[in-house]
Amino acid sequence: MDNNDILRRIRYAFDFSDPKMAELFVSGGLEVTREQAAAWLKREEDPSFETLSDRKLASFLNGLIIHRRGRREGPQPEAETRLTNNLILKKLKIALNLTSDDVLAIMARANFGMSRHELSAFFRKPGHKHYRECKDQILRNFIQGMQVTYRV
Repeated sequence: MDNNDILRRIRYAFDFSDPKMAELFVSGGLEVTREQAAAWLKREEDPSFETLSDRKLASFLNGLIIHRRGRREGPQPEAETRLTNNLILKKLKIALNLTSDDVLAIMARANFGMSRHELSAFFRKPGHKHYRECKDQILRNFIQGMQVTYRV
């Protein structure tokens, strides 16, 4: 999945407006205009489409965490320059304040079953012997389950 697609799917799941999207980027530490945010949400065929970098998506996800959970005390986290599906899944889990059982229930809503052990492997450090890379299909199903759960 590319970053623009992830951003579009998250926007759809929570029904965020263009100004709200720009606000989330700003909360994450990235000054963005409404027009820039709208360009990242466009389809690739659109002439005003712009590719969303990992750092910008990380800023958005950090802004989503702040929006849903509140600002934490002390210095705010810096946006990562390189994102993986594992990190995106972890940031969404944090933003939505989900337990492992909640994540599994969301996956089940997308008709995608997995065990608690498989899920915990995604949240381990890359050097750990039980670490497992989160593939696009798993992230896509999680976001689809989020749409079913949170879209009103």
